[in-house]
Amino acid sequence: QVQLVESGGGLVQAGGSLRLSCAGSGRALSNYAVGWFRQAPGKEREFVVVITVSGGTTYYTDSVKGRFTISSDNAKNTVYLQMNSLKPEDTAEYYCAARAYYSGRTLPLNSFEYDYWGQGTQVTVSS
Repeated sequence: QVQLVESGGGLVQAGGSLRLSCAGSGRALSNYAVGWFRQAPGKEREFVVVITVSGGTTYYTDSVKGRFTISSDNAKNTVYLQMNSLKPEDTAEYYCAARAYYSGRTLPLNSFEYDYWGQGTQVTVSS
């Protein structure tokens, strides 16, 4: 079992930055792919980015490329999402999720592929 706890959300003006954290416990995240998803009110949960913690392979959705950066710190068993140049359309509840990963497995891009979820952290970007 993996437990995930997100933190770092808040209110920021357009153009600003936030760094979200996803702290894992129970298992080492190095054995997992960790993704970030977001869900705005009235909308479906959407994929944002994923990282294979051991190999560092990443994949971003187009709308955040060049603005968001995912990284991991194995010593802290934590995955980070650095969000720069934030836009009002980035406003959403952000969730991290984990799925066991091994080399050669396809990257999980859909929410149904993940086994473990955090409780979410709210990001609000004002215009």
